[in-house]
Amino acid sequence: MSLKRLGPVAAMVLVAGNMIGSGIFMLPATLGTIGSVSLIAWGLASLGALLVALVFSFLAQIRPEADGVVAYAAEGLHPAAGHVSWFAYWLNCWVGTVAVAVAATGYLAYFFPVLKAPGVSTFATLGVIWGLTFINLIGPRVMARYGAATLILGLAPIALATIAGALAFNPEIFAASWNVSGKPDGVVITASVAPIFWAFLGLESAVVAAAVIENPRRNLPIATVGGVLLAAVIYMAASAAIMGLAPASVMAASTAPFADAIKGFAGPIAASVVAFCALAKASGTVGGWVLVTAETSRSGAAAGYLPKMASEVNPDRKPTRDILVAAALMSVATIASASPTLGAQFTTLINVAVILSMILYLLCAAALLRLSGEIEGPRRWAATAAAVLGGGFCAWVIVTSDHALRTPTLLIVALSLALWAATRFRGRLKPA
Repeated sequence: MSLKRLGPVAAMVLVAGNMIGSGIFMLPATLGTIGSVSLIAWGLASLGALLVALVFSFLAQIRPEADGVVAYAAEGLHPAAGHVSWFAYWLNCWVGTVAVAVAATGYLAYFFPVLKAPGVSTFATLGVIWGLTFINLIGPRVMARYGAATLILGLAPIALATIAGALAFNPEIFAASWNVSGKPDGVVITASVAPIFWAFLGLESAVVAAAVIENPRRNLPIATVGGVLLAAVIYMAASAAIMGLAPASVMAASTAPFADAIKGFAGPIAASVVAFCALAKASGTVGGWVLVTAETSRSGAAAGYLPKMASEVNPDRKPTRDILVAAALMSVATIASASPTLGAQFTTLINVAVILSMILYLLCAAALLRLSGEIEGPRRWAATAAAVLGGGFCAWVIVTSDHALRTPTLLIVALSLALWAATRFRGRLKPA
């Protein structure tokens, strides 16, 4: 039985749904140590996300038959670059999904404070991951419907916070929290772009899951750019609103920042509703990323990067093995990243996830720069501009990110190249 595929609207929901998750619901806590000056960084991150989305849109039109993001760098640059992009993204899928699951646990802890305790929070996060894995095992269309339903629920508290911010926006709170870091504005704005970009990770979801999308040449650009624009508008409105509702110090200490911000304006019942909706949305995002991780594993196995026995390489069949392997790897990442607090675990995970994604995005931009020659007319220059600007943005984020992550980033690239060389050597040893 052939697999039913997603249309443009469902694919755009997948993209927007994978982005509008823990990024908007947990980042106020991470950015609480910086202040409302981070709103400028939100604008820069939104612009960069749109540039990267354009990179993927042009690549999807040039290579609509490409097997996800793996093939872009491999065909546009070199097979070794393809392996690096796949490996970085594959690792990012584990790390990023765990971060979203941690965010879900944080909002669940709003109702059950015991979940904030080390160890207990780890088990709760594992429960979130495996619960959404079960939904994915039913089928991608069921997961898409679940994601759409939770997206609607997730938009409810964002809309409430935006309305509350418009009605009860306190300029004094906003101004007092402008920059609580003690560092120059330019320094903190630059440093904020990387963690903020976490909220946009997932913009390539439709491209990664191309095998389950109808008419990819037409639908992938619509889903990618449309999903980013939708998320950017929501992010900017909600961020500006919440910064005028609660001081930065309150946000920094919270595991459920949207709920705590609403609590002071509308009371504990409204805050509980917000926490529930945020929990539902974060869980939907986990489910979407489990599917994307499974498709990334499948495309990697098809390219020879993973043992085929661990994957379902036929895109017309449900990737059951890939989903189970993805959940197992996420479980390992959950245990390995366990920290004294949920906030500390979340911050560590998102910083690692952003750098891993930037490696992929930079390589895809470089691939577009080479492949843009296949486009005729003015669109060729537009594709070239998108490649240069998008790649430049990615390089800038990598250079200005946490310096402690630079050496591990180089080690990941080196390890990927070593693994690629090993697969090529192994292939040569096989009898013809």
